[in-house]
Amino acid sequence: MSKTLAEIAKFLKADFVGDPNTVITGISGIKEAKEGDITFVANPKYSHLAKETKASAIIASKDFEESTDKPVIRADNPSLAFSQVVSLIFPVDIKHPQGIHPQAILSKTVKLGKNVSVGACAVLEDNVDVGNNTIIYGGCYLASGVSVGNDCLIYPNVSIRERVKIGNRVIINNGTVIGSDGFGYVTIEGRHQRIPQVGTVVVEDDVEIGANVAIDRARFDKTIIGKGTKIDNLVHIAHNVVIGENSLIIAQTGISGSSTIGKNVILAGQSGVVGHIDIGDNVVVGAQSGVTKSVPANTTVSGYPAKPHDIAKRVNACIQRLPQLFKTISSLQKKIEELEQRLKDK
Repeated sequence: MSKTLAEIAKFLKADFVGDPNTVITGISGIKEAKEGDITFVANPKYSHLAKETKASAIIASKDFEESTDKPVIRADNPSLAFSQVVSLIFPVDIKHPQGIHPQAILSKTVKLGKNVSVGACAVLEDNVDVGNNTIIYGGCYLASGVSVGNDCLIYPNVSIRERVKIGNRVIINNGTVIGSDGFGYVTIEGRHQRIPQVGTVVVEDDVEIGANVAIDRARFDKTIIGKGTKIDNLVHIAHNVVIGENSLIIAQTGISGSSTIGKNVILAGQSGVVGHIDIGDNVVVGAQSGVTKSVPANTTVSGYPAKPHDIAKRVNACIQRLPQLFKTISSLQKKIEELEQRLKDK
């Protein structure tokens, strides 16, 4: 679907400079863009690419100053504006399941709201409660006592275990398991005895959960995923973890049991958090970091063990110099040995 620059600017309610009749037929990153595409610059360090891009137009911030002969739409948030343009030019046309498929298996005690859709081979056990306009794809399993809110989207092969509560407008992607037993054992005479996990999981409103995520039920109380939090693929959240609102948990992150994650926290890819610690609000944990103790609010940490990012960078810089330092120390050691020998000879 093609749009003119003027139409896109009007759609975004944004100002622009350049030919209003410029025709946009595609979207792309600033390096890959070709004629007819619109692209964006959100990070100032990439502003210089505005001179090199082959795109026909650019979405940039209102304080964008890089000189370019391309038309520019100025937006408060270029990334958000660009994503809106994606939906405008390439509207998503996904045909979700509609109605209750005849091969879906529903207990007689299931409660369904209005306009609920359930795909083939989905299983809804006793006393499952599903809210209005929720879509459950084929192959999903909702155990007894599960509650799902309004306007949720649950993709194929998701398993939601007993008594788990899912809020409104929650998206859960393929293969995710919510409410599996927490990893709890006690060792008696050399044997690992299982500790019953009788708690549950609460996923609050507007949470999005990626593919193949595992969220364990609490031992006694609740594992909680706070409102607006987004969880990437291949994340493990252990029993009794509490995650605050609007946090971002990136791929392959693992959070050990009974840890508390604050609001607006970012746990970058492959980071790990030990159990029974607190991570404060607005904390950023760098990729592949290992958090071994509590982190105060408004802090950025990285490395293993995780430490304030500025210290971690200095430590890493020293580590990078180790080969040269080793050569220097070896040379000094040799000179010391030579001096000692001369003194001995005298």
